[in-house]
Amino acid sequence: MDFRLSGLDSPLFTTLHQLMDVSDEAEKSFNAPTRTYVRDARAMASTPADIKEYPGSYAFVIDMPGLKSGDIKVQVEDENVLVISGERKRHEEKEGAKYLRMERRVGKFMRKFVLPENANTEAVSAVCRDGVLTVTVEKLPPPEPKQPKTIEVKIA
Repeated sequence: MDFRLSGLDSPLFTTLHQLMDVSDEAEKSFNAPTRTYVRDARAMASTPADIKEYPGSYAFVIDMPGLKSGDIKVQVEDENVLVISGERKRHEEKEGAKYLRMERRVGKFMRKFVLPENANTEAVSAVCRDGVLTVTVEKLPPPEPKQPKTIEVKIA
């Protein structure tokens, strides 16, 4: 609605009209993902993992070449989400050296796995050997089958 046609041509009404007339681009920017979300999504997509199921446990295997144990964090969130995260840092270079090609990924990485109901989140272990991280989550023992309840029949 154009306020000038109705005789309301004051600067206040012009400013209000401009504020109410939000462009499509501005609306899209309100719904755009944050930089943190995009960074975390890239970190999750670029960290491949193998998941194995054994009779008594689950194993999550992830390649972590060149990382020390202090660079890797393994956590259980919300009682059933396994989170493996960390950061690969660039090594300090000698003075005068310059990269001709940079293909190795540096920066943060993260993977989240929803654990099955029978995963024992109290029995989680992690071992990094030869650049391969293996996180083992033990399974809970199967529940005992319920015994039928016998009810005594009384004669009245």
